[in-house]
Amino acid sequence: MTNDQTPSVSLASTSIKGFVEIGKIVAAQGLNGEVRVYPDSDFPERFIDPGDRWILRPSDAVPQPIKLLRGRYLDGKGLYVLRLEGVVDRTQAEALKNATLLVPEGDRPPLGEDEFHVLDLIGLAVIDQATQTLIGHVAQIISAGNDLLEVERAANQAAVLIPFVKAIVPVVDLPNRRIEITPPAGLIEP
Repeated sequence: MTNDQTPSVSLASTSIKGFVEIGKIVAAQGLNGEVRVYPDSDFPERFIDPGDRWILRPSDAVPQPIKLLRGRYLDGKGLYVLRLEGVVDRTQAEALKNATLLVPEGDRPPLGEDEFHVLDLIGLAVIDQATQTLIGHVAQIISAGNDLLEVERAANQAAVLIPFVKAIVPVVDLPNRRIEITPPAGLIEP
């Protein structure tokens, strides 16, 4: 992306030591063991390309390896339908509801300029560029058309939502764990 466009965020909302969550199984699909997955990743290949993945069932503490045999996107639903090795009927697929799909932390696709992984942004200090004042720390990224940074503030101050656009967030400095913002009037303080 060019410098004047909106930065983009690669979804991956949660991290289990050594792994990154890429999606959550939300339901069985049909009678033959397929599952519906709500993605937490902007990389479709994670749900389409066969290969090794890991699954964390709600009752487990440690992810288990599982093979993705095939997958497809459901147009209009925002979901993927996956065939996983060893899951051959609806009962087995239903037993996976609420399980998360994971990939190793080191298996993050490379990003382009002004693209960031969500996990890299969480916890970054948010600084007013003009005053160098600490606004707070990024608590989460909310996808709402343009991504929003939810910034937790000091005690007794409400969290603030900051549009993650280049005009307001001109500097993302991952090595120094900080984001500099140029907030328009009223964005931080009413």
